[in-house]
Amino acid sequence: MLPPALGGAAPLIDVHAHFQTPHTNRADWKTYNNARLTAGARIGVRAHVASVLGSWGFTSPTYFASPADQTQANRWMLDFAAQEPAVFAYVAVNPNFTAHALQEIEAGMEQGAIGIKLAAGRRADDALLDDVAAAAAHYRVPILQHVWQHRRRDWPNQDASDALDLVRIARRHPSVTFLLAHIGGGGDWSHTFPAVRDVPNVVMDLSGSGIDRGMMDEALRYVGAERLLWAADLTLCTGLTKLRALDHVGASASDIEAMRWRNAQRIFPPGVFDAVVAPWSAT
Repeated sequence: MLPPALGGAAPLIDVHAHFQTPHTNRADWKTYNNARLTAGARIGVRAHVASVLGSWGFTSPTYFASPADQTQANRWMLDFAAQEPAVFAYVAVNPNFTAHALQEIEAGMEQGAIGIKLAAGRRADDALLDDVAAAAAHYRVPILQHVWQHRRRDWPNQDASDALDLVRIARRHPSVTFLLAHIGGGGDWSHTFPAVRDVPNVVMDLSGSGIDRGMMDEALRYVGAERLLWAADLTLCTGLTKLRALDHVGASASDIEAMRWRNAQRIFPPGVFDAVVAPWSAT
């Protein structure tokens, strides 16, 4: 008999996950992926919504993946998701190659992708991203946008966005849900929350290695539980820490349920998580 899940029996959806592929410089890619699935199962993760950023820097830069690298990564991700019942795929794109990005989105949606992943190839408010946002609206899927919490300067090898950049494109595309990545992922989260407060189509994931006291309390105060989604990104251990912290930030049982899985069920295409959250979805 399996021990109780560390995160509790209720469903848990990780809306920001990553896997490795044989096309990177990691010889242990299978071990890494198996470890994530095993640890996720131990925590109680029912669904990992994941992407692969090109070759993770092996044959083109992580945040500026070549078209060939990104196509290869997306195909691998979609195949992996088709084989693993707990894995779901984003289609990741580099908006600097707009025509290729749109082709990847179309192909990915036809093969079962449930969202679009944008990293740091171009600032989120750049006009180049408008076509990607229009595609998200067409397919009715969310966009997960890599964000540096309060960008004070340019960082090497990336065109990082912060909340203000994301707010500008979200206002241009009000029918698209933009998922602001990893509020614990670097920078000043206290700058992020007031920036997005009045833009309802921006939601935020709780991932990132930062687990500052007060971070989730303030996120709840500014945007409420309906705009927060549990996630782990690269570090499932800090995801578990945040999950346990939810019991101590003044969130109600229904708020915690929303952040654990109900918000994900709402913002992703209808029905995609039905099998992994039953029978709770009927309640």
